[in-house]
This record gives sequence, C-alpha cells and structure tokens, in this order.
Amino acid sequence: MTELICVGAIAGAFGVRGEVRLKSFCSEPEAIADYSPLVTEDERRSFEVDLTGRVKGGFTARLSGIDSKEAAETLRGTTLHAPRDRLPPLPDDEFYHADLIGLAVLDTGGATLGHVREILNHGATDLLEIATPGHSDTILLPFTRDAVPTVDLPSKRIIADPPDGLFPDPESDPRQRDDEAPS
Repeated sequence: MTELICVGAIAGAFGVRGEVRLKSFCSEPEAIADYSPLVTEDERRSFEVDLTGRVKGGFTARLSGIDSKEAAETLRGTTLHAPRDRLPPLPDDEFYHADLIGLAVLDTGGATLGHVREILNHGATDLLEIATPGHSDTILLPFTRDAVPTVDLPSKRIIADPPDGLFPDPESDPRQRDDEAPS
C-alpha cells in the first residue's frame, strides 16, 4: 500500500491574487484542509491549504507560496496528496482508491478477469476500470456489493460477480484460446 493518498486536485486559478479552484476527493470534502500540508505526486512541492470559499464542484483556496494568478494557473491539473497516517481509518467496507489500483480481479470461480487500472466516478457510483489480459480495451465494472462482493486487500485481489456478457468469454474469443494455431 502506498504511503501517500490522493485527496484532491487543483482545477485552475481563481481570481488574480493566487487563489486556486480545488476539487476535494475526501468523503467530507472540507476535511481536505485538515490534512495539510499536502504534497504533489512527485513530492517536490508542499502546500499549506486554507479554504476561502465554495464554488461549483469544489472550493476556492489559498496555497502557501502561491501569490499570483500566473503561479496558480501553472498548478492546474496538479493532484494533492496526504500521508496515509494523517487520514482517518476507514470502516471495513470502505477503501482508499490507491489501495484498489493494481489488485487482481477474479470471478467467483477463480478465473482471472484482469487487474484494476483506475477507479472512475462520473456521478452515479464508482467504476473499476479493469485491464483484461490479451485486450487493449478496458472494461468498466460497477463498484457495488453485487458486482464486487469481496475485496481482499491482504491477498491483493478482488472477487467479482460481473453481469453476464460484460467480460469476454474465453471460449468464444479466439484471442483467449490456447488450442488454436495462428493462421
């Protein structure tokens, strides 16, 4: 498990005095400031965070060392991370996204479906983006109790019960069959 957890992202400059628009990925969005100082993914920069207001989809904030619109704009798209030990412990059925990325995904019969490449959320529910062996396309699996009954972090695997037809059937997909010689 990684020591840093992504807790937010800078969406761009706000105003002319160096404030930024800040998206929070925390379950209690305003708690992002409580985990300050936050660091960039490469850990080269660190910022104290002071929330100054609300905007659609996030907050306005002052970051230490940022005092101009130009400096704030250079941070657009930067993700902000907090050390895991500053974050609250999670209940048994909740997970930090960073802990799920890279886990193997198996079906209920033990067959490998792929591995978690990313976690996406477009409003309704989290989606696991699954990279499947032998395919360049990924598959989006809803991260619900029905579709993902088991997350086993110690074993680094997820047991999935996906809807029928979501994953390619190895019996009908020639790329998955070992008994066919290439033509």
